[in-house]
Amino acid sequence: MSRLSERPDDAVVGLALPHESAALHVTGHALYTDDLVHRTPHVLHAHPVCSPHPHARVTRLDATPALAVPGVVRVLTADDVPGTNDAGVKHDEPLFPEVVMFVGHAVCWVLADTLEAARQGAAAVEVDYEQLPAIVSLAEAIEAEHFQGGQPVIARGDVEEGLAGATRVFSGVTEMAGQEHFYLETHASLALVDEGGQVFVQSSTQHPSETQEIVAHVLGLDSHHVTVQCLRMGGGFGGKEMQPHGFAAIAALGAVLTGRPVRLRLSRTHDMTMTGKRHGFHAQWRVGFDDDGRLAALEATLTSDGGWSLDLSEPVLARALCHVDNAYWIPHVLLHGRVARTHKTSQTAFRGFGGPQGMLVIEDILGRCAPLLGVDPVDLRRKNFYVESQATPYGQVVRHPERLAAAWDQVLETGDVVRRRAGVAAFNAAHPHRKRGLAVTPVKFGISFNFTAFNQAGALVHVYKDGSVLINHGGTEMGQGLHTKMLQVAATTLGVPLAKVRVAPTRTDKVPNTSATAASSSTDLNGGAVKDACEQVLARLREVDAGRGLPWAELVREAYFSRVQLWAAGFYRTEGIHWDSTLMSGHPFKYFAYGVAAAEVEVDGFTGAHRTVRVDIVHDVGDSLSPLVDIGQVEGGFVQGVGWLTMEDLRWDESDGPGRGRLTTQSASTYKLPSLGELPDELHVALLEHAHEDGAVYGSKAVGEPPLMLAFAVREALREAVAAFGPEGASVELASPATPEAVFWAAERARGAAPDHVVEGLPGAVPDRPDPAAPPLHPRSEQAAGAAGEG
Repeated sequence: MSRLSERPDDAVVGLALPHESAALHVTGHALYTDDLVHRTPHVLHAHPVCSPHPHARVTRLDATPALAVPGVVRVLTADDVPGTNDAGVKHDEPLFPEVVMFVGHAVCWVLADTLEAARQGAAAVEVDYEQLPAIVSLAEAIEAEHFQGGQPVIARGDVEEGLAGATRVFSGVTEMAGQEHFYLETHASLALVDEGGQVFVQSSTQHPSETQEIVAHVLGLDSHHVTVQCLRMGGGFGGKEMQPHGFAAIAALGAVLTGRPVRLRLSRTHDMTMTGKRHGFHAQWRVGFDDDGRLAALEATLTSDGGWSLDLSEPVLARALCHVDNAYWIPHVLLHGRVARTHKTSQTAFRGFGGPQGMLVIEDILGRCAPLLGVDPVDLRRKNFYVESQATPYGQVVRHPERLAAAWDQVLETGDVVRRRAGVAAFNAAHPHRKRGLAVTPVKFGISFNFTAFNQAGALVHVYKDGSVLINHGGTEMGQGLHTKMLQVAATTLGVPLAKVRVAPTRTDKVPNTSATAASSSTDLNGGAVKDACEQVLARLREVDAGRGLPWAELVREAYFSRVQLWAAGFYRTEGIHWDSTLMSGHPFKYFAYGVAAAEVEVDGFTGAHRTVRVDIVHDVGDSLSPLVDIGQVEGGFVQGVGWLTMEDLRWDESDGPGRGRLTTQSASTYKLPSLGELPDELHVALLEHAHEDGAVYGSKAVGEPPLMLAFAVREALREAVAAFGPEGASVELASPATPEAVFWAAERARGAAPDHVVEGLPGAVPDRPDPAAPPLHPRSEQAAGAAGEG
């Protein structure tokens, strides 16, 4: 067992403790970025002037009328930028654009004494546009070959040989929509300048160091002139990894130019229309199975909807390609990836970071092909699991695959799946207009940043003369419990009560060059850094103690008077990972997190309305650092995944009318989120036991992103329920999200399907109306699909 993962008997880690700010959250005393405005005098408020067109050139911008509005102080334009007029790390996101690229793109910002005055001033700004052709849908972008960024490929074996040798070959298209983050706290920044010209920005950001970097280069300053603090976030989910930078830069620019603090907080509508979402994906594929129903070969082209700029689209695509296999061994693989450029918000990180989109492809394939193969979907998935010594298509050996099998078996047993599936069959036989389905799906999710350099973290630990401890680390708190775990790590390492330790807000002048709080890696990285800093202090204290066994407070006091350093800067970097992004091969992940879910649903055949009857989950978090936090993360991630897959339906106006390119689902009244009503009637969550992860802090594993993909079980259960409306052996195509409307039409198609036939557009069939958004995978693909297809 490694020193990093070894856990003492009297550890504070492993205790089921509440979130460190739980009392503040529920009493309303927790402060967020915008709450600080009320403690800051003479604040100016910023409001955007947004484009009504998805693609247009700004031909005239007159801010004079705005300056006549009472309370308006200044209008920020490109002419005011002293540094670089760009808010993106790829240098493709002008802060003040000459050509707008989506409906809602801000062309200037109005600063005023009140938010209402700023709003009125923004309405008074006069802007003329020359409209340009706009590509709105992913299908349009594919047809026009309108792509951006690299086009990576993952390959193993010989796909053509694998498909030629397969007993059954199917082809098809899988599409999935994006998802709005809908964090409770919208984007917010508060910037001010001190008497020495130092810029201080309070920002709701998952990546303070990158926010600092962008603010500095917009202002034409070095990074040491800018300090960014993140007190806490009211949710982030990836939406505050890249997107906050421009808003922080606007606030900072306004503060520098006016000498007054500037507050920028987006309304819900502005947040939804101006910021990026989860990437929607289009996947075209061919797949082959052998006589036993084992996967033989897979060829697929994944195209993501990147929106108007690259943002994080390239690493999101890379992770999607690395997760197409999910939990399954596929001997021959050929995966192509590309990013479409559309005139919509620049799509960005979202919990799972492309992993869910990649994994949905193979789960959709197995769900659609199982009835055509005549194999039970539960058996089809289980027989294709990775086993010891097998490697992923990108070359990483899958460690501990037996843990996935153990979680699978535990779910089947504790969820009483065999008996309940018999009950589902009996229910369906007795109810012609209501049907149930029960599905089981696995999760295998790689943990580490795609970009190897991000797999590092720092911490600063202070031990004060009275024995109290203050920790600073590079991770940000967005409600996920990271600070809670860091407190437990510090208390365990130092051997002190939890009450002795406090965590400070994340600041770039305390811990520099931090990585984003993302990729489910923040506990591993920051926990390693905190532990390192604590161990440095502890080693010095042990020399002072010299085996006497002094009480903690007395030992610390003696160390101080002996002039022993009582603080330390800790550092951690993930060892054993490497990645060649040009070859798309290597060992990009420290380990894999596993999980299994069984879900039972019921569908109303008249309306497509559905409810989740019961869900059983077993999830692998290693040796949990904080079980209460981890179970909450599993529950929350699962529900968010259900939202993505079954109800959250982003819609843009794709017509040729005046509203083209407009997000039509731009509020809570038109965009449906999962709530208490969508929770399963029964939800059982267990953490996998005996799952110590050697080489990770105190034997734990990441928990943030992997649980989201447990929701595949709900989607697959819906597929089985829909299939029950039709004849046995019919393959069901199910849209994503599987809204009640989509489920209704799927049930209608199932009711109209002939026995042993393929529902229109499903694997094995050549569709009557070829999908215009489906370019050939290979010159022979259409011919191969027609010749080798089943159905």
